[in-house]
Amino acid sequence: MVQLDVEKVISELTLGEKVALTAGIDFWHTASIKRLNIPSLRTSDGPNGVRGTRFFNGIPAACFPCSTALGATWDTDLLHKVGQLMADEAIAKGTHVILGPTINTQRSPLGGRGFESFSEDGVLSGTLAGHYCKGIQEKGVAATLKHFVCNDQEHERMAVDSIVTQRAMREIYLLPFQIALRICQAKCFMTAYNKVNGRHASENKEILDGILRKEWGWNGLVMSDWFGTYTTSDAINAGLDLEMPGKTRWRGQALAHAVSSNKVPEFVLDERVRNLLNLINYADGLGIPENAPEKALNRPQDRELLRRCAAESVVLMKNQGNILPLNKAKSILVIGPNAKLAAYCGGGSASLDPYYTVTPFEGVTAKSKGEVRFEQGVYSHDQLPLLGPHMKTEDGKTGFMFRVFNEPASQSNRELVDELHLVSSSGFLMDYVNPKIKSMTYFVDMEGYFTPEEDGLYDFGVIVVGTGRLMIDGEVVVDNTKNQRQGSAFFGTATVEEKGSKQLKAGQTYKVVFEFGTAPTSDLDTRGIVAFGPGGFRFGATRRVSNEELIANAVEQAANADQVVIFAGLTSEWETEGHDREHMDLPPGSDELISRVLKANPNAVVVIQSGTPVTMPWVNDASALLQAWFGGNECGNGIADVLYGDVNPSGKLPLSFPVRLEDNPSFLNFRSERGRVLYGEDIYVGYRYYERAKITPQFSFGHGLSYTSFARSGLAVESSPEGSTLDNETVTATVTVKNTGKVPGSEIVQLWIVPPKTVVNRPVRELKGFQKVALQPGEEKKVQITVEKKLATSWWDEQRNAWASEKGIYGVLVTGTGEEKLKGEFEVKKTRFWTGL
Repeated sequence: MVQLDVEKVISELTLGEKVALTAGIDFWHTASIKRLNIPSLRTSDGPNGVRGTRFFNGIPAACFPCSTALGATWDTDLLHKVGQLMADEAIAKGTHVILGPTINTQRSPLGGRGFESFSEDGVLSGTLAGHYCKGIQEKGVAATLKHFVCNDQEHERMAVDSIVTQRAMREIYLLPFQIALRICQAKCFMTAYNKVNGRHASENKEILDGILRKEWGWNGLVMSDWFGTYTTSDAINAGLDLEMPGKTRWRGQALAHAVSSNKVPEFVLDERVRNLLNLINYADGLGIPENAPEKALNRPQDRELLRRCAAESVVLMKNQGNILPLNKAKSILVIGPNAKLAAYCGGGSASLDPYYTVTPFEGVTAKSKGEVRFEQGVYSHDQLPLLGPHMKTEDGKTGFMFRVFNEPASQSNRELVDELHLVSSSGFLMDYVNPKIKSMTYFVDMEGYFTPEEDGLYDFGVIVVGTGRLMIDGEVVVDNTKNQRQGSAFFGTATVEEKGSKQLKAGQTYKVVFEFGTAPTSDLDTRGIVAFGPGGFRFGATRRVSNEELIANAVEQAANADQVVIFAGLTSEWETEGHDREHMDLPPGSDELISRVLKANPNAVVVIQSGTPVTMPWVNDASALLQAWFGGNECGNGIADVLYGDVNPSGKLPLSFPVRLEDNPSFLNFRSERGRVLYGEDIYVGYRYYERAKITPQFSFGHGLSYTSFARSGLAVESSPEGSTLDNETVTATVTVKNTGKVPGSEIVQLWIVPPKTVVNRPVRELKGFQKVALQPGEEKKVQITVEKKLATSWWDEQRNAWASEKGIYGVLVTGTGEEKLKGEFEVKKTRFWTGL
């Protein structure tokens, strides 16, 4: 790659070449113009790891804890390191642009992609995102802030109109983007799928041009979310530089015609091209050639950082009687659906194939010096567990053979097109290509052998974007080829899981054949559904067993166990892009399991994994409770480090956990109704609502305990003198923090501002700054948090279309671990207004 003379290149481009540069050529790459030495750029998901260019059978990658987990660290230095490793992973995958971070605001616990965003609070989310982007871009890789803006639900996500006041837009939904840009000028933005106040985000000139470019002065590339472009002229004129993915649906000849007919002035098209060429020049320093091979890193230092991230994200919610940390020398009983399952990430475009995973059971076993026993308790799967990892090929390898044909199984003398060895029996074929495949319609036979360990009735399940039949020893057990029903898997394009059952004997080997036909063979009505390539498949199986039997066994064992830990929660099946959760509850049986085990052994430790809040009807009976999120590659080790005290938990909740869904401020206004969703809670999202309405959540935003104790003292507040404008004016809070316990620990000091009575209603208090500090036992340090006065004091005045810093006495609260609050104040002597970044 070489540095381009951007203006010279623009002057030499033909209209057709300019048009070509404004759209991708495939799922991940931009167009190249060889005669002018304009190279193609590669993009890649995403928020918690760099997948590379393949959903299907791709190169494994480092998987970080999900964004709510990273949000729980409240650690800007750690997020900077995360960004640096993300960049290294991107370079290994030949990627110039990372499609992350996601910094949408979680209005509701039900949001299918809630786990992808850091927090319900814009200051926490934007600050962490800024440092994350800084780490990425220090190495020359481009970061992408997404999804701009109000992409907060999955229901009808491409069609829904998010109706939101300008005040809420500014104070809640745009704020994390604004703060992130103040810390690091991310090179790219990705637009949201949805409409915002009547106009799709990708063609919303007021937001893309008026706010982002003109008011905030940002100068980078705006791309659409994948298939999130809906017009030709409107999107180009509004400021959408790049339509993704390719091949184009809205540009090409349509855009050339729009320019020639003056629907799009050519200078506007030049602006779009200029932004892409500037991005190419930025990426030039990476030295990544076009179509670079994808490699795996998996370095020891990376595994160490991933483990640190997993451990530091864990939030100690309860620890009555100091049950935690556990004793390594004592025996332990491990129970629960998430114990031997690695819930390492949520579902959808954030998902990837990890280098490896560590289950909680493996993490505990590696730490314990005593006997480790296991009881399942219940299962938590929504869909039947994948069968692939439990199969063998004919030559004894784990997994099965994947054989591709242009003709169906019914046709004799088929020619084999491709043959792969796979382990996962879930595959999304949107980026699978083979030059011998003649069309979007082709067929795959998947064949392997399954030897059950126990006698019993086994259930088998099949989900397809296409058609599929599962056969055991030649008998059709599941037929998902006719009368198909629409489901939610694979971004909402797949069928529901169709099931069948068969009695199997332990030790007997059965031949499993799954016949699959791609998407065009399906009889589903796919109008209105975006087609992500030729299709997908998933087949799973499990022995049928009753929850009562499993729970009773667990309770019996727990009653007399020295130490008990229960691992429960959600997985990528329950929290995923494409659909929202229907409720906040754990999967069926989990609450009953936890309640009955706690009754049998009140000292049992409960560990919940989820990306967003869950209901906890048993919480008052639990003495020790950890929130562990989706923890990435090192999930199990990170949890075990905290359970056994090798890491003192320091995480704080980035989200409020309500007692019940009905307490959430968006309860009456979440989901699309007749094409729109009303943001009726206005600025009162998360803790702003609970505190204003005096509703006590189960656990508050910012909550988190430690194995040590801290004291905060000596708060001093300094406000810089006022000038004619608010520029460069600051408020500084200085406080002494001491570790008053017996073990090292880290405290997160939180700075809150309490507004005076003003002409509008305002939240009781708002987070405006934070800092993490590590302390040895008995050690004390001075912590200084400085925030700009205009950010600390302002609300959005819709009449003036500007931020208002109103005169009055502002309260200062400093909080952290425990209930202690230090109070101070400062005065704003005159009301002033401002706009800009």
